Amino acid sequence: MPETLNQFDFGDLFVLDLANNHQGDVAHGTAIINGCADVVAKHGVRAGIKFQFRDLPEFVHKDDRAKTSNKHVPRFLSTRLDWSQFDELLAAVRKRHLMAICTPFDEASVVKIVEMGFDIIKVASCSARDWPLLERVASCGLPVIASTGGLEQHEVDDLVSFLSHRGCEFALMHCVSIYPTPDDACHLGNIAGFIERYPGRTIGWSTHEPPQDTMQVAVALSLGARMFERHVGVETDKIKLNGYSSTPAQVDTWIAAYKRARVLVGDRLRGKPIPVERTAIDELKRGVFARGAIEPDQKVRADQVYFAFPYRPGQLSSGEWRDGIVAEAGILPDAPLPRQAVTIPTDTEVGVMKSAIHDVKALLNYARVALNHEFTTEYSHHYGIANFRKVGAVLINVINREYAKKILVQLPGQIHPWHFHKLKEETFILLWGDLTVELDQRRKVLQPGDTLTVLPGIWHRFWTDKGCVFEEISTTAFSNDSVYRDPAINKLSSAQRKTVVDHWGRFQLTEQLRAAKLPAAG
Repeated sequence: MPETLNQFDFGDLFVLDLANNHQGDVAHGTAIINGCADVVAKHGVRAGIKFQFRDLPEFVHKDDRAKTSNKHVPRFLSTRLDWSQFDELLAAVRKRHLMAICTPFDEASVVKIVEMGFDIIKVASCSARDWPLLERVASCGLPVIASTGGLEQHEVDDLVSFLSHRGCEFALMHCVSIYPTPDDACHLGNIAGFIERYPGRTIGWSTHEPPQDTMQVAVALSLGARMFERHVGVETDKIKLNGYSSTPAQVDTWIAAYKRARVLVGDRLRGKPIPVERTAIDELKRGVFARGAIEPDQKVRADQVYFAFPYRPGQLSSGEWRDGIVAEAGILPDAPLPRQAVTIPTDTEVGVMKSAIHDVKALLNYARVALNHEFTTEYSHHYGIANFRKVGAVLINVINREYAKKILVQLPGQIHPWHFHKLKEETFILLWGDLTVELDQRRKVLQPGDTLTVLPGIWHRFWTDKGCVFEEISTTAFSNDSVYRDPAINKLSSAQRKTVVDHWGRFQLTEQLRAAKLPAAG
């Protein structure tokens, strides 16, 4: 399953917005670029300097150039640079091996961005509903970052639909266009909302909070943001920064906070505990002790033992206790039960299946597939329970009338062997994960949303590398309708190659598996 819809990698990108903080002075702008480049090199992150282009003075209506009530006009005109001066600043960006990003505010500026060879084009929040400008941006062929400040949800949907339909590679910035942004206006939860609403899109946080604040970047990262934008500048005796622009020193602190947050967030998938953590937990566990004397070769009942702290090395722990443990040697009263001197009853087949069911439920959660309580489940284990994680599948029967629907789940690395159906026609619809299907001599690799129809009599098999969930829509499903290429599977009874239970089989699975007398391997 692809992690992103884009070929261009927007991930973990820092956008440092020069805006008008160059103050119309190339030397000052170069100082900002170099100061930020030093910080970027120190931290070893991916970053780009972002310019803002306006085709001045034509961008401003002629009647407003000399006198206007709009506060932005004098700022734009007083800090104006000509295109050759922007060329100098762009050269400074290239020299420091930073990416070059630019926001256009008119169509002529889009043309200049393409001519000058920028890497990324940025849509400002104020332009996110400017459809003539967006048409020009979409046609320029550059990767697009779009900010969403001040937009309602349906307007963000419109923007995403527009860029998607025009084939743009784009990412979204959650943005709040209040300068500086107070805490109660940040709504960083929108980041997680965007990730759910627009799967496969890189989502970022365009920040306008006070530059000394670093909590926002940590929270944004933890919610899934993978791009981060800040206005940058340098102060002098004469030049003072606004309340939302960061000096290189503040950018340094900001990126350091991001990097620490990455360490704190860590992995989403739970791995093995750090050894020192496991040791600390094990030091607090309880051991199993004999209440009275226990004879050799005796089955130990629960009323013959008690659990107490601290645990002795080599002792049976409370977590390992099972009814029916057999003592291989005599144990004195109040003595620990030695782990090496007892036999613990095991039910390997039940354990394998129960562990697999937990993983199947997790994949259904990842795929956001909701089930009611009126279904039956088939656990297919063509070569025995011991090999279920290699060969098998879980089939959840939802409907079986003149038409039928199943939800199929395969765990990472599972394969379902060659077979065909005598009567059933089926269509697979991949909902989540990756699925490869072979039909006779042809191989199809499915991505989420793909469909594939298998006609009766067609040999096919399927497997997954990372795990998958898919629907099977078919004609009526009949028992014993499957013919397998391997004669050994065809010789098995239905109970030997699959276990069928109501719901998940909470009260049926153990007894059915024990009664089936399954072969251990094939």
